[in-house]
Amino acid sequence: MGTQSTPDLSTQAPSLSLSTVAVIGLGTMGTGIAEVLTRAGREVIGIDTDEAAARHAVSALESATARAVQRERLTERERQDALARFRTFTDLQAAADADLVIEVVPEDYELKRQVFAELDAVVRPDTILATGTNALSVTRLAADSQRPERVLGVHFFNPAPAMKLVEVVSSVLTAPTAVAAVTELARDLGKDPIAVGDRPGFVADGLLFGYLNQAAAMYESKYATREDIDAAMRLGCGLPMGPLALLDLIGVDTARTVLEAMYTESQDRLHAPAPILGQLAEAGLTGRKAGRGFYTYEAPGSATVVPDAESPASADELAAGRTVTGVGVAGSGTMASGIAEVFAKAGYKVVLAARSLEKAEKAKARIAKSLGRSVDKGRMSAETRDAALAAITPAGSLDAFADVDLAVEAVAEDLAVKQELFRTLDKVCKPGAVLATTTSSLPVVACARATSRPQDVIGMHFFNPAPAMKLVEVVRTVLTADDVHATVRSVCTKVRKHPVDCGDRAGFIVNALLFPYLNNAIKMVEEHYATLDDIDAAMKLGGGYPMGPFELLDVVGLDVSLAIEKVLHAEFRDPGLAPSPLLEHLVAAGCLGRKTGRGFREYARR
Repeated sequence: MGTQSTPDLSTQAPSLSLSTVAVIGLGTMGTGIAEVLTRAGREVIGIDTDEAAARHAVSALESATARAVQRERLTERERQDALARFRTFTDLQAAADADLVIEVVPEDYELKRQVFAELDAVVRPDTILATGTNALSVTRLAADSQRPERVLGVHFFNPAPAMKLVEVVSSVLTAPTAVAAVTELARDLGKDPIAVGDRPGFVADGLLFGYLNQAAAMYESKYATREDIDAAMRLGCGLPMGPLALLDLIGVDTARTVLEAMYTESQDRLHAPAPILGQLAEAGLTGRKAGRGFYTYEAPGSATVVPDAESPASADELAAGRTVTGVGVAGSGTMASGIAEVFAKAGYKVVLAARSLEKAEKAKARIAKSLGRSVDKGRMSAETRDAALAAITPAGSLDAFADVDLAVEAVAEDLAVKQELFRTLDKVCKPGAVLATTTSSLPVVACARATSRPQDVIGMHFFNPAPAMKLVEVVRTVLTADDVHATVRSVCTKVRKHPVDCGDRAGFIVNALLFPYLNNAIKMVEEHYATLDDIDAAMKLGGGYPMGPFELLDVVGLDVSLAIEKVLHAEFRDPGLAPSPLLEHLVAAGCLGRKTGRGFREYARR
């Protein structure tokens, strides 16, 4: 089903009127969908065999609409009308008058099949039957129904009242009029529908769950702590939640179910559920709903994390570091000048060394412009700007690093260039100076071995733009001394950055999780499963991502992205990490993203 085309909704026949909607299953999602429908003027028939669940749904709707009145988003009259449009029942017979039925019962195929079989005997011949699944086969449910042409998927995101995305899922059996009707309804509800074909996870979850699975595997391998993995993705990618906290919110058992379905179809090892998901699920540690998952919570259902045996040590328990007052930054590009600015603003004396004094002075001028913008926006005083600029000394040679306590290189991402630079730092820098590389993809230990003091070498991976991005990945090699690690963590805190610890392997935390996700998005386009625009919209609206994957690829640069994906594939040897042929073709054609005016999209030349 991965290559099936999806219908062009703009050319469909006039759609059916869906004024009465039955929602089967009044858990969190069903109740949320019912709220969206009633507030949009639809008559809603809520059905749940559990009377307590039905009562809770009514109570939840009363509370939600009361809050809306308090916030002046509804009038009291509109609230009363909405509540009057919601009726609850415990028998599927109540769905007899519905124009559309949406089932959101638990993710169990036999249970859903049974619901659809009973509905066949209850509803009118023209009633549309929609499943809310995100993991099970819509096509299989349709084929088992007496009228497969009226069966489709409608995937809301949690919480349904707040999330804008709705995936409308058609199988090869679905009638275009049914798709058009549900799409029009979604728009009437104030949602942004996208049309997708039937495969596990659809677009948003299809990309999201592979990423979550890799994060779980990264944690399971003890490569990084849960706190560092989550902080890295929040601060390095601007995500609203870290992956392990999100798994706890979704439910570890639910995530495992979705991944099992994805792996059954794709046979991609990246979708094979990480063993820890099964271990946690079998132990009943399913996340927030159980009070414990990857994290421990105050109580079942609580969002408040409480300390447990895995909580990180306090700062005063960490090893003592070396004293740092002077910092050398090697390089003259955007990253080097940004890092120099960060240190200067924090009160360090900075030597900014480039291949010539002229290049170093141009880099300092770039810093002056950046600081000037901060003054203009009222984020910094003129006095603070002047002090920061006065702290930076441009130099045309690394010889100027003779007295620095910390040397940070930010030169080209070329191992031979970096190794030569480290050989020079080894000769120039005083004993005890910490030597750091900002590489994002090269082995830090290879830089360390170019010196006679590998114990003093560490990775400090800043993110671009360095003055704005809070994250620094602190990369220890097997040779890095404890006090060097402690020094760099302390310095990160003093320059108001958030350090996360990781080992010396390709991609560290952020790129190792980010780029397989980007690669999988490209594969969706290659397979003609969804469009660039729909995939970008799905991840922004359904996942809370600040940018869609194709927007981000064009910003990062397709050549840079391809290089990172090749490094990841070479390191981990997983076929699922092989760069997409489409990405390789675009790079070969010189379509590198915004910087060339064309990547996945075209851009106006400046």
